[in-house]
Amino acid sequence: MQEISIRLNGETRRVAVAPNETLLDVLRGRLGIKTPKEGCGRGDCGACTVLLDGKAVRSCLILAIETDGQSVTTLEGVGKEGPTALQEAFVKQNVFQCGFCAPGVVLAASALLAENPQPGEHEVREALAGNLCRCTGYEPIIKAVLSVAKKTPRRKPATRRKRS
Repeated sequence: MQEISIRLNGETRRVAVAPNETLLDVLRGRLGIKTPKEGCGRGDCGACTVLLDGKAVRSCLILAIETDGQSVTTLEGVGKEGPTALQEAFVKQNVFQCGFCAPGVVLAASALLAENPQPGEHEVREALAGNLCRCTGYEPIIKAVLSVAKKTPRRKPATRRKRS
């Protein structure tokens, strides 16, 4: 066993891990985080998606030991101060039915919007392609993400200073 330190949902946590333990196993079994789910165990379904230093990753494919010193965000850490605009859009548009895929979809979409606040439909579909949902047919999810993107102000391009 080796002790690692991660910043989990904004709080530094230390935990002893075996070299072969996945991040998903440590999050659920040792740290009490229940929103990442094991769906397929092969990284195909996206149910175990978390943010690792802001990037959406499949926690069933990452060894916990590899995350030492990094920031891990789960659904418990998103919207700690209250629901995000994305979460509100998902609720308002009644996006999820069973909810099994919800944490992974919220995190994948959150990562997309953090990187690209105004994605087009193609970018949304691409970002969510690794998240399987058997209930919705994806259209309500995509519409909700795009509704948030429409409300996000465009970033101003960086201006260059003129040299004198």
